[in-house]
Amino acid sequence: MASSQVPSIRRVTAHPLRVELPTAQRTSQGSYPAVQLLVVEIETDDGLVGAGEGLARRGAIAYASLVESVLAPVLIGEDPSPRRALWRRMRDRLSGRPGGQLVEAIAAIDMALWDLAGKRAGLPVHRLLGGMGRERLRAYASSINWLDDSTAEAEVARALALGFREIKIKLGKPVEAAAARARLIRKLAPDTILGVDANWAFDVDDAIRLGHTLCDLGYDFFEEPIRPDDRQGYRRLAGALPIRLAAGESDYVAGDALSFLHDRTIGLIQPDVTRSGGISETWRIAELAAAHHVAYAPHVGWSGALCVAASLQLAAAAESFRTFECMVYDNPLRNTLVHPVVGEATMLDVDGMLGVPDGPGLGVTLDPDVLAAHVIT
Repeated sequence: MASSQVPSIRRVTAHPLRVELPTAQRTSQGSYPAVQLLVVEIETDDGLVGAGEGLARRGAIAYASLVESVLAPVLIGEDPSPRRALWRRMRDRLSGRPGGQLVEAIAAIDMALWDLAGKRAGLPVHRLLGGMGRERLRAYASSINWLDDSTAEAEVARALALGFREIKIKLGKPVEAAAARARLIRKLAPDTILGVDANWAFDVDDAIRLGHTLCDLGYDFFEEPIRPDDRQGYRRLAGALPIRLAAGESDYVAGDALSFLHDRTIGLIQPDVTRSGGISETWRIAELAAAHHVAYAPHVGWSGALCVAASLQLAAAAESFRTFECMVYDNPLRNTLVHPVVGEATMLDVDGMLGVPDGPGLGVTLDPDVLAAHVIT
């Protein structure tokens, strides 16, 4: 148990949230009209509160139950500062390899513990990490939907009008349609750094065909062209294509990421802090990426405001950071859940860069009214 002189954890509260998106998002895997996520608040006995977010795209109520019935008992009464030790104790609540719902739930708790630590120290998380101390970050617009050409044209025009110098597009089957879309976007944005996210749409052979087209068009990276668990397939792609391969949002822990890093199969790793065990484990992945000379770009996707804030903190600290995923669609759980709002597309500076929150912890505070309005009952 924690010493009586050290504030200990007295309450862990899990909030399953859901919101209908004003505009449904579409990838090669289908249409997504709504977002679910998990927010966890941790309060110490001196009244300080930290907040964190876990990935819970479906079944957020189950995640909340897991936190409160399985993980919270590990934390109550404990000193919140030994975050790695608490991470290990939570992981050991279930047997087997770490991953899935357990690690995504741990991610929310771990993020909240880092938020607490920063608030107690009066420092932003990126300074607690002792990293690079960046105050501004390169950012790319994410993403141009896999919809009709006229919609894609309008979305590209908006991203350029907002000041983006880097844009990511979604592509899907068949290869011929994907190649045609890639050509169209290059014509619309001839001087822009472009990336592609295929969301596992292709097999290895079709990915090689499309990858050569992307190389010829000067695309910067090719993200998740095939299933994330097809490690041999990625190795074949790396040997066949000169384009930078990107992956990592589907990995849960550093051990998963290491298989991509040790042989440089990918050139850009994209862990999602709300899936990959929170700030503690994502920082380990970022450090491994730097040790293996692989670029790091945090994945944000259809997450909420706490994910954005934590990802900005990690990007500011990470040695091999390359670019930040800035979402360009409207998501109330991202642009109204906290104040101040951070990491929004409308906040780009004249150089196409985003500022890093400089307040203590994550640098943001939950809006209790917005939180209550979106809790799943």
